[in-house]
Amino acid sequence: LQKVKNDLEMVLSAVRSKNKQLEEDLKREQQWYEEQKQMLDTLNKIEEEANIQVEQPSTKREFNELKSKILKLKTHKKKLLSALGEFLSEHFPLPEKDENIENKNPSSEKVVELITLQDILEMLINKLMTTPHEPYITINESFWPPYIELLLRCGMALRHPKDPNRMRLQAFHK
Repeated sequence: LQKVKNDLEMVLSAVRSKNKQLEEDLKREQQWYEEQKQMLDTLNKIEEEANIQVEQPSTKREFNELKSKILKLKTHKKKLLSALGEFLSEHFPLPEKDENIENKNPSSEKVVELITLQDILEMLINKLMTTPHEPYITINESFWPPYIELLLRCGMALRHPKDPNRMRLQAFHK
């Protein structure tokens, strides 16, 4: 009986030591699990931030590309408008004021300041772009008739079907 008791006590102490070892292993495993869980959370956060940063630079890059394209277009537009202005002022000058006075009656009529062809074209373009539903401008005395005829004959402008004192730019963009 004594021998069985000693054997059982040895088994009990072995089981207790094994139990302590298992408890320590369990604590270590739980601690390792918590560390792994924190690491996973951190990596997920880093991944989300990386995805956001990947999306933002592409958006910024696209925005910068569009800005540069707009800037290039504005520069090109300015060059075209200045070239058009130089061409029109060189090849389509206003008539001399002496001609304008000679054509008028010597009565007390006021001399009308004529508009350049460039100004007429700008008015037509602006009217077409700002109010496409009503692109007609009214022709008055300040429009030099040869310029009006030039625009009409070249097909750049059209008269209003009911009012000959109104005209619009031909809609080439349609």
